[in-house]
Amino acid sequence: MAEQKSAVSPRREEDFPEWYQQVVRLADLAENSDVRGCMVIKPWGYGIWEAIQHQLDRMFKETGHKNAYFPLFIPLSYMEKEAEHVEGFAKECAVVTHHRLEVDKDGKLRPGGELAEPLVVRPTSETIIGATYAKWVQSYRDLPILLNQWANVVRWEMRPRLFLRTTEFLWQEGHTAHETEEEALRETGQMLRVYEEFARDFLAIPVIPGEKSESERFPGAVKTLTIEAMVQDRKAIQAGTSHFLGQNFSRASGIRFLSRQGTQELAWTTSWGVSTRLIGTLIMTHGDDDGMIVPPRVAPTHIVILPICPKPETRDAVLDAAEALRKRLLAVNFHGAPLQVEVDRRDIGGGVKNWDWIKKGVPVRVELGPRDLENGTVAVSRRDRGSREKEFLKTEALVEQAAAILQSIQDALYSKALAWRDEHTRDIHSKDEFYSFFTPKNPSKPEPHGGFAKAHWCGSRACEEQIKNDLKVTIRCIPFDATPEQGRCVVCGSNSDRRVIFAKTY
Repeated sequence: MAEQKSAVSPRREEDFPEWYQQVVRLADLAENSDVRGCMVIKPWGYGIWEAIQHQLDRMFKETGHKNAYFPLFIPLSYMEKEAEHVEGFAKECAVVTHHRLEVDKDGKLRPGGELAEPLVVRPTSETIIGATYAKWVQSYRDLPILLNQWANVVRWEMRPRLFLRTTEFLWQEGHTAHETEEEALRETGQMLRVYEEFARDFLAIPVIPGEKSESERFPGAVKTLTIEAMVQDRKAIQAGTSHFLGQNFSRASGIRFLSRQGTQELAWTTSWGVSTRLIGTLIMTHGDDDGMIVPPRVAPTHIVILPICPKPETRDAVLDAAEALRKRLLAVNFHGAPLQVEVDRRDIGGGVKNWDWIKKGVPVRVELGPRDLENGTVAVSRRDRGSREKEFLKTEALVEQAAAILQSIQDALYSKALAWRDEHTRDIHSKDEFYSFFTPKNPSKPEPHGGFAKAHWCGSRACEEQIKNDLKVTIRCIPFDATPEQGRCVVCGSNSDRRVIFAKTY
């Protein structure tokens, strides 16, 4: 039997990185801009980001946070106050040194008006926000400050890849200041749980929550918490982080307050964030060889109605029926909000329309033609099932079952992703087994290999560095649910009392 042709070439198992790039293109999510390393996010891709924003913003506000906005430009002197932080970002910073353009004698534009102090284009906002909080905080009565901002940041990227690593990307960054260490630690854990819940319930992505090793912490942090996802080439993606900054940034920025006891104290601060990298994670977690698959809870459109108009004389009747169905579906709620429903009115063939939406990953496609009008039926296709699979339903039944169908897709995507992760997570007991697990059979064109290795680690940075240098494998996290267990470090053989998660990563 001939193999069914797929929309994406190459297939995932043939060349996963190229498959990813083709899905981004075919799903019309984004494209490279004329500025190296930057991307143009197209309406379908931005619609997914808007859905992510909307849901996360609601969750942030439910936990007492408010939105604000801080400057894009950071004085170099602010960055210099926090040495470890600056060292961590120094090679990624874009710096503005002039404030105007001038025409030279050859008629060409040149920078003019050198700035008295260079400005760093925001790679992250701890320093500029810390300087602002230092002005706002005088007394314990001014605390806590619980703010978030939705913004863009710039980190000079040498090997860009759409959504995963770009020079400019969109994100949110929460920044909070607290009276006590305990309160700040509680905030750090709370926000990681928000990210974990969001990944599970909205993105249909199973994640492992845990703490980063010292070498993998955010620059300047005392503790970094993370959620780690596994995508279909078995690599890890850091899907969200929450940082306990201790008093490091408060000391550098001068965030001091008069305590309840009448003494001057430094505030305890946190920061936490996720970015448009989540869209890349979605693609790599759920996509197939026909393109993107969007979980319903973050889909810009839940249901697309595809009018089939083979004859001009039936076109108006079919389009009218499609619009009437759209209005009925708009009255249906999915998790407390009206369904997002679109009628594809483009004057092109039904097959082309169908495949366009398959590649975009819209959860449900509904075909409606003249014969369906006669029978009072529609053809319903779910994106989590085969491209040729259809179910014929009475129109009334579709309206009644729409929310349940979408939830079924959401649940199926999560279950499939969880099964994949569990299948490729392994307890590793020896160095030979560890190196074999992370070594491709074809080094010149590596096939998908590895996964999550749960192995003992002695806590030594030297062992971390050896594995990173030998295999490009890092400790993704020390899982919260890891139970105490005596063993031997997978690298050096020293005593270890816990297993950690090792993986290759993006």
